[in-house]
Amino acid sequence: MKGLKSRSTVIAAAIVVVGAFMLYAFWPRALAVDIDEAARGPMMVTIDEEAKTRVRDAYVVSAPVSGRLLRVEVEPGDEVTENETVIARLTPTTPSVLDVRTEEQARAAVEAAEAALTLARADVRRADADADYARAELERTRKLRETNTVAEAALDRAERAARSAEAALDTARAAVSMRQADLDNARAMLMTPEEADAKAAGTNPHPQTSLPLRAPISGRILRVMQESETVLAAGTPILEIGDPLGDLEIVAELLSTDAVKVSPGDRVIIDKWGGADPLEGRVEKIEPWGFTKYSALGVEEQRVNAVIQFAGAEDARQRLGHGFRVEVKIVIWEDEAALTIPSSAVFRSGDRWSAFTVQNGKARLRTIEIGRNNGVAVEVQSGLDEGDAIILYPGNRVTDGARVKQRALE
Repeated sequence: MKGLKSRSTVIAAAIVVVGAFMLYAFWPRALAVDIDEAARGPMMVTIDEEAKTRVRDAYVVSAPVSGRLLRVEVEPGDEVTENETVIARLTPTTPSVLDVRTEEQARAAVEAAEAALTLARADVRRADADADYARAELERTRKLRETNTVAEAALDRAERAARSAEAALDTARAAVSMRQADLDNARAMLMTPEEADAKAAGTNPHPQTSLPLRAPISGRILRVMQESETVLAAGTPILEIGDPLGDLEIVAELLSTDAVKVSPGDRVIIDKWGGADPLEGRVEKIEPWGFTKYSALGVEEQRVNAVIQFAGAEDARQRLGHGFRVEVKIVIWEDEAALTIPSSAVFRSGDRWSAFTVQNGKARLRTIEIGRNNGVAVEVQSGLDEGDAIILYPGNRVTDGARVKQRALE
């Protein structure tokens, strides 16, 4: 009897222990959550985009005429002075090597020109003889007229014949000059490249001169497109000049849906340009022409160029040049004392925005009205007060009235 009683006591104790364990295991516990609070402070909404710098007025120096470009001695980064610094030189091109047929045609043209010159010289000798005869005839007629042996009309005819003979002689001499020029032209067609190089080097009595190209503006050489000696056609670009310090701007390719939110004069934060501190800028204009561009994933996008001007001292950006990569944040809205909470605390509840606050260790569902959202913080217009504790990243386990606690930091 005594053993039965002790056995019952053990069983009862075991039941109490099991019951206590089950009660502890299934008793509702406070959920560990991340807690923050609503606070007032500066908030801004920006449009972030990659951009690049460019010189506003870049001058491309091109070959004004066809010719042979001598090696360009200036290098990118060199300073140049307007209308003083010689940046390149052009000389006439050397003649090309003639093929057999063209060479034979040129030699035939030379022979024809020599024959025509010989004929013209013969005409000069004949005209000279006629002029001598006319002058002698005029002299005899004058003497006869003095003795009234011939009439006045005979003297007039003699003078006319003398003048005509002189004119014929001048014509014949002019024809010789023309034929000589034709011969020189025909011989020039046979000039070889070696003879042309000798003439350019000054061994010829009539050396060719180079055409100096001077800097159109003061600034720096941005890039050299033609560095080595070569033959260029008129209009071929040689190099580009600009002022990367005083005439630098930024071009950002914005999505067209973002571009309509930007206005000229908006503040711009220029970041990740290589310097220690961000730079300041202002939107100058939004270009009216949109263009299609494909993203890295192959998505077709409509882009619009936004032109941004630097603000502040030039010394802060003196290491930037033409075509450098930067990141811009265009501020389209900002408030120095906005009531904000992290955007991770906001969710949709029906057709309204909501958030969970923490009151006396329990979660309370609050309907709120929000304003701006920059992806990190949300502007709260109503429904919360400064200092209210709110739950971040609320999951399905967080309900109105649930017990919660701050998650321990690891």
